[in-house]
Amino acid sequence: MNRSAERGSVSIEVAVLAPAFIALMVLAGVVGRTAVAAEAIDAATHDAARAASISRDSVTARQAALKAIQDQLDWRGLACANDLEPELTARVGGSPTPFDDAFTSGIGADATVTVTLVCLVSFRDISLDVLPGMPGERQIEAAFTSPLDRYRGRE
Repeated sequence: MNRSAERGSVSIEVAVLAPAFIALMVLAGVVGRTAVAAEAIDAATHDAARAASISRDSVTARQAALKAIQDQLDWRGLACANDLEPELTARVGGSPTPFDDAFTSGIGADATVTVTLVCLVSFRDISLDVLPGMPGERQIEAAFTSPLDRYRGRE
């Protein structure tokens, strides 16, 4: 075989494989960012539910939950593309109840608080036109439930 016939074959191989390699790197970035964000959101809801459940009243519980969420997300370096508005719900005796009512339930009552958080994770800084149809963001949701102390006085 003549060497002059193979001249430029490496350049063609690189030109063909480079977009695939770049697409693979972008995909790895998206998957990695999604995994890190899911872990951060999960930890934030856990901390928020725990902070709310050890509070003595609903106003303090809301403030403690919001602070716990922000602290956890700041520590992990996650910035959601949406406004963080956690949903705070409660159950007393297994039945859904307004959040405020969980903190006025009687001593000995089984009461829980649940924090649900939705975060839009943006991929706009790592997306390329190499991957057509790739979403610019992904919604991640997590929830955690924590019991209120049955034998501690409330409000």
